[in-house]
Amino acid sequence: MKSFRVVCLLLIVSALPLSAQRTQKPPLHGRHWMAITGKPLGATAGAMMFQKGGNAVDAAAAMLAATCTMWDTLGWGGETQALIYNPHTKKVIGINALGVAPTGATAEFYRSKGMSYPPEYGPLSAVTPGTPGGLMVMVAEYGKLSLADVLAPAIQMADGYAIEAQAADTIERQKKWLKQWPYSAKVMLPHAKSGDASAATATSPAAGGATPAHDRVAGALAVAQREGPAPGEIFRQPDLAAMLSKLVESEKQALARGRSRKEAIYAAYDRFYKGDIAKEIARSTQEQGGLITTGDLARWQVRTEEPVMTTYKGIDVYKLTVWTQGPAMLQALNILENIDLRAMGYNSARYIHTVYQAISLAFADRDFYYGDPYFPPAEPVLGLLSKDYAKERAKLIRADHNDPAIAPGDPYPYQRDTNPFTDLLRKWSTSPGTPDPHEGGTTSIEAADAEGWVVSVTPSGGWIPAVIAGNTGIGLSQRAQSFTVDRAENPYNVIEPGKRPHVTLTPTLALKDGAPFLAFAVQGGDTQDQNLLQFFLNVVEFGMTVQEASEAANFNSSQMRTWLGDHKSQPGRVLLSESTPPWVRSELRRMGYDMTFAERTSGPINAIWFDRAHGTMWGGSSNHGEDYGISW
Repeated sequence: MKSFRVVCLLLIVSALPLSAQRTQKPPLHGRHWMAITGKPLGATAGAMMFQKGGNAVDAAAAMLAATCTMWDTLGWGGETQALIYNPHTKKVIGINALGVAPTGATAEFYRSKGMSYPPEYGPLSAVTPGTPGGLMVMVAEYGKLSLADVLAPAIQMADGYAIEAQAADTIERQKKWLKQWPYSAKVMLPHAKSGDASAATATSPAAGGATPAHDRVAGALAVAQREGPAPGEIFRQPDLAAMLSKLVESEKQALARGRSRKEAIYAAYDRFYKGDIAKEIARSTQEQGGLITTGDLARWQVRTEEPVMTTYKGIDVYKLTVWTQGPAMLQALNILENIDLRAMGYNSARYIHTVYQAISLAFADRDFYYGDPYFPPAEPVLGLLSKDYAKERAKLIRADHNDPAIAPGDPYPYQRDTNPFTDLLRKWSTSPGTPDPHEGGTTSIEAADAEGWVVSVTPSGGWIPAVIAGNTGIGLSQRAQSFTVDRAENPYNVIEPGKRPHVTLTPTLALKDGAPFLAFAVQGGDTQDQNLLQFFLNVVEFGMTVQEASEAANFNSSQMRTWLGDHKSQPGRVLLSESTPPWVRSELRRMGYDMTFAERTSGPINAIWFDRAHGTMWGGSSNHGEDYGISW
């Protein structure tokens, strides 16, 4: 009788709609505004802008500034990618604030040093800083507040804030790298002179250590063992505070001369890229062995772009174009659109296998065809996003087994053109290895307001361990590592001066009936568009709320080549949630998958869903990381 009751209970639970499942974090509800990002302090900075009368663009910029100052996991010399919905024009705008390869950064240069790719860390991995320019352009063109308003929380934090465990422990883990660069060591290792460099790294309570938070003696010991700051310690960055204050000073001076709000912000922009800040960045980068020149900084510019889009069952999904990996998600949606995913069941073996195959097909194209659209050869964007091309790719999906040899297709006929690289395409193959998949890092930012502005940002670059550029306090980007030096691997992404590397960073906006429907983004390198694809399907196909979809268990493929690190792939490797049932595991094993498991596999996804029936906003923030939202 007892077993019968258990079976009945299981049947009842399995019959519940997915929208009835409980979440570990409550959804946010807001009427007037919403601000979500990777850290609670960062979300607070966004809320402060709304309280000052700013819009969602101002809030997003303040969150960006705060999280850069917190190194979460990015710095001020990194890159910013954004999508902005303008309620007055009813258009989605793309912001391309990705740095470029500096003077002298050629494939021949890196090959002469015995490198198969630009290095993962160090001055030779740096591209020009993009985030400061992207932030200033966003505020100047689409915000309402002054640069002084937007940067005020970041300047206050740079003067000193209580550092959280994640950043503090990352500094301590990476101190061997940081010691190689004098300006980085000066900022990041305040206890290096008095601390014992050979001591074991102290582990904070928040990271799972045994030191009680209230035990002051143990806390003092933790500081003594560290060369970097301890969790909760006041972390000071005086050079960064001074640099940000210079930008505010330039804005103030321009306003005093009668310049408009926009012109004053661009005066600060010019000081960063053409004035004394630029000179110090170039000088100190070259001093430490890098290549960035003042000319590189002066020539660089933010690009305002038209994003790419596809329609999935009546929903328009927008991404930045092929200098990001974003179109790969659109390709996967095109492949999956004609398949009855709902009938397969959420995270069934058939569902995981089908979506995995679609991801593999789209990402194989990503690995060969994506690059900087401002440099020849022109990427075949129209063909890649063609619905007819997607149908042809979908025919390659085997129903019973993973295909470890999925290769790029040929989208050129679908835009009535001829592929100029058929010789390379014939020779292309997966690049098997034992990579360390990049699943963490960076942050994401979502903001929306009652006026209708919606912003989705995925900034990154300049993460710890970063080379800090002299007395500016700016941690330089490491994004050059995403370039190739061999055209056979990707003829569109070979490094050359002035060129942008392709990046994994991928904000998303979706519109339904011409109005905002979803804004969503996530951190995690090559896993980003995999997680965002599943989040979107969770909402659209399985009826999950935005918070349920943010926490829901995803899977991650390693079959594509990584765009960070060693550029290797692991065909058939899949990361699954530990909650995956044994019968699903057994079926996937039979299909040829090599499974690994983790407790949480949701992302950390941040998202906003627009409730048109009630005129409100729902916010979702995954329980995967430290992401946090505030609304009103």
